[in-house]
Amino acid sequence: MRHFCTICCFLISLCSYSQTPESNTQLFNDLNQLAWEPKWSPLDNTSWREYWTLDGYRAEVEGTAKGMLFCAGPVAYDNGSHAVLWTKESFDGAIKIEFDYTRIDDISRFVNIIYIQATGIGTPPFVEDIGEWNSLRMVPTMSTYFRHMNTYHISFAAFGVNNEDSDKDYVRARRYPVSPGGKFSTETALEPDYYNTGLFKPGVQYHMTIIKKDNHLIMQVKSNDAEKVFYWDTFQFPPIKLGKVGLRHMYTRCAIYDNFTIYRLPNDD
Repeated sequence: MRHFCTICCFLISLCSYSQTPESNTQLFNDLNQLAWEPKWSPLDNTSWREYWTLDGYRAEVEGTAKGMLFCAGPVAYDNGSHAVLWTKESFDGAIKIEFDYTRIDDISRFVNIIYIQATGIGTPPFVEDIGEWNSLRMVPTMSTYFRHMNTYHISFAAFGVNNEDSDKDYVRARRYPVSPGGKFSTETALEPDYYNTGLFKPGVQYHMTIIKKDNHLIMQVKSNDAEKVFYWDTFQFPPIKLGKVGLRHMYTRCAIYDNFTIYRLPNDD
């Protein structure tokens, strides 16, 4: 009975969630302590092609002793220099994603994105399995993704396209797709946006943990001297239950990823 009551209290707390920095941290801790089981983790960064597929013909991916080096193409404002790495596997239900991120570039413009459980919208040629139309994404124009995929998107280590201030970063979440003729910036937005985080400094390793469960999308970013939690409620959108995980770098952005692991909850639907 005590175990049943504990579960009930936890579920009630999720349904009645009120966002503050302290409650974000508590919710993250509660979700992170669930019975997650590792489902996917590359054993060897040098064999990245066994685990990932790449969109973007100008991108560079290389396994190193420090992790997987992932760099977009070198030409700013050229769509052919965007890049996206996708897991070959798809993941259903609640999901937790963990990895170490070290920014290699010192550019104060453009964004990094993680896509969470992406599928195509189902209208040919944009079928549900995005692996079947990756040839349409060799030039990874952003609109191809937000018009033709169902997915969550979190921008991190992100800056405006004309920004020159290295302190003016932001973290932002979105839900694709935008409707035909819809406005991407408003129609896909998950509130709130977070500005001037003080995180994602070049050369500093950050441990990132992202959890999607029920209507909760939450991310912890942690380094030796900083820790922040970012939260979004996804209730206003239809749920996403299945899909691949992707890492997007806009042109000129470059980072190292290591210890990438994706977890599932047993028997979660």
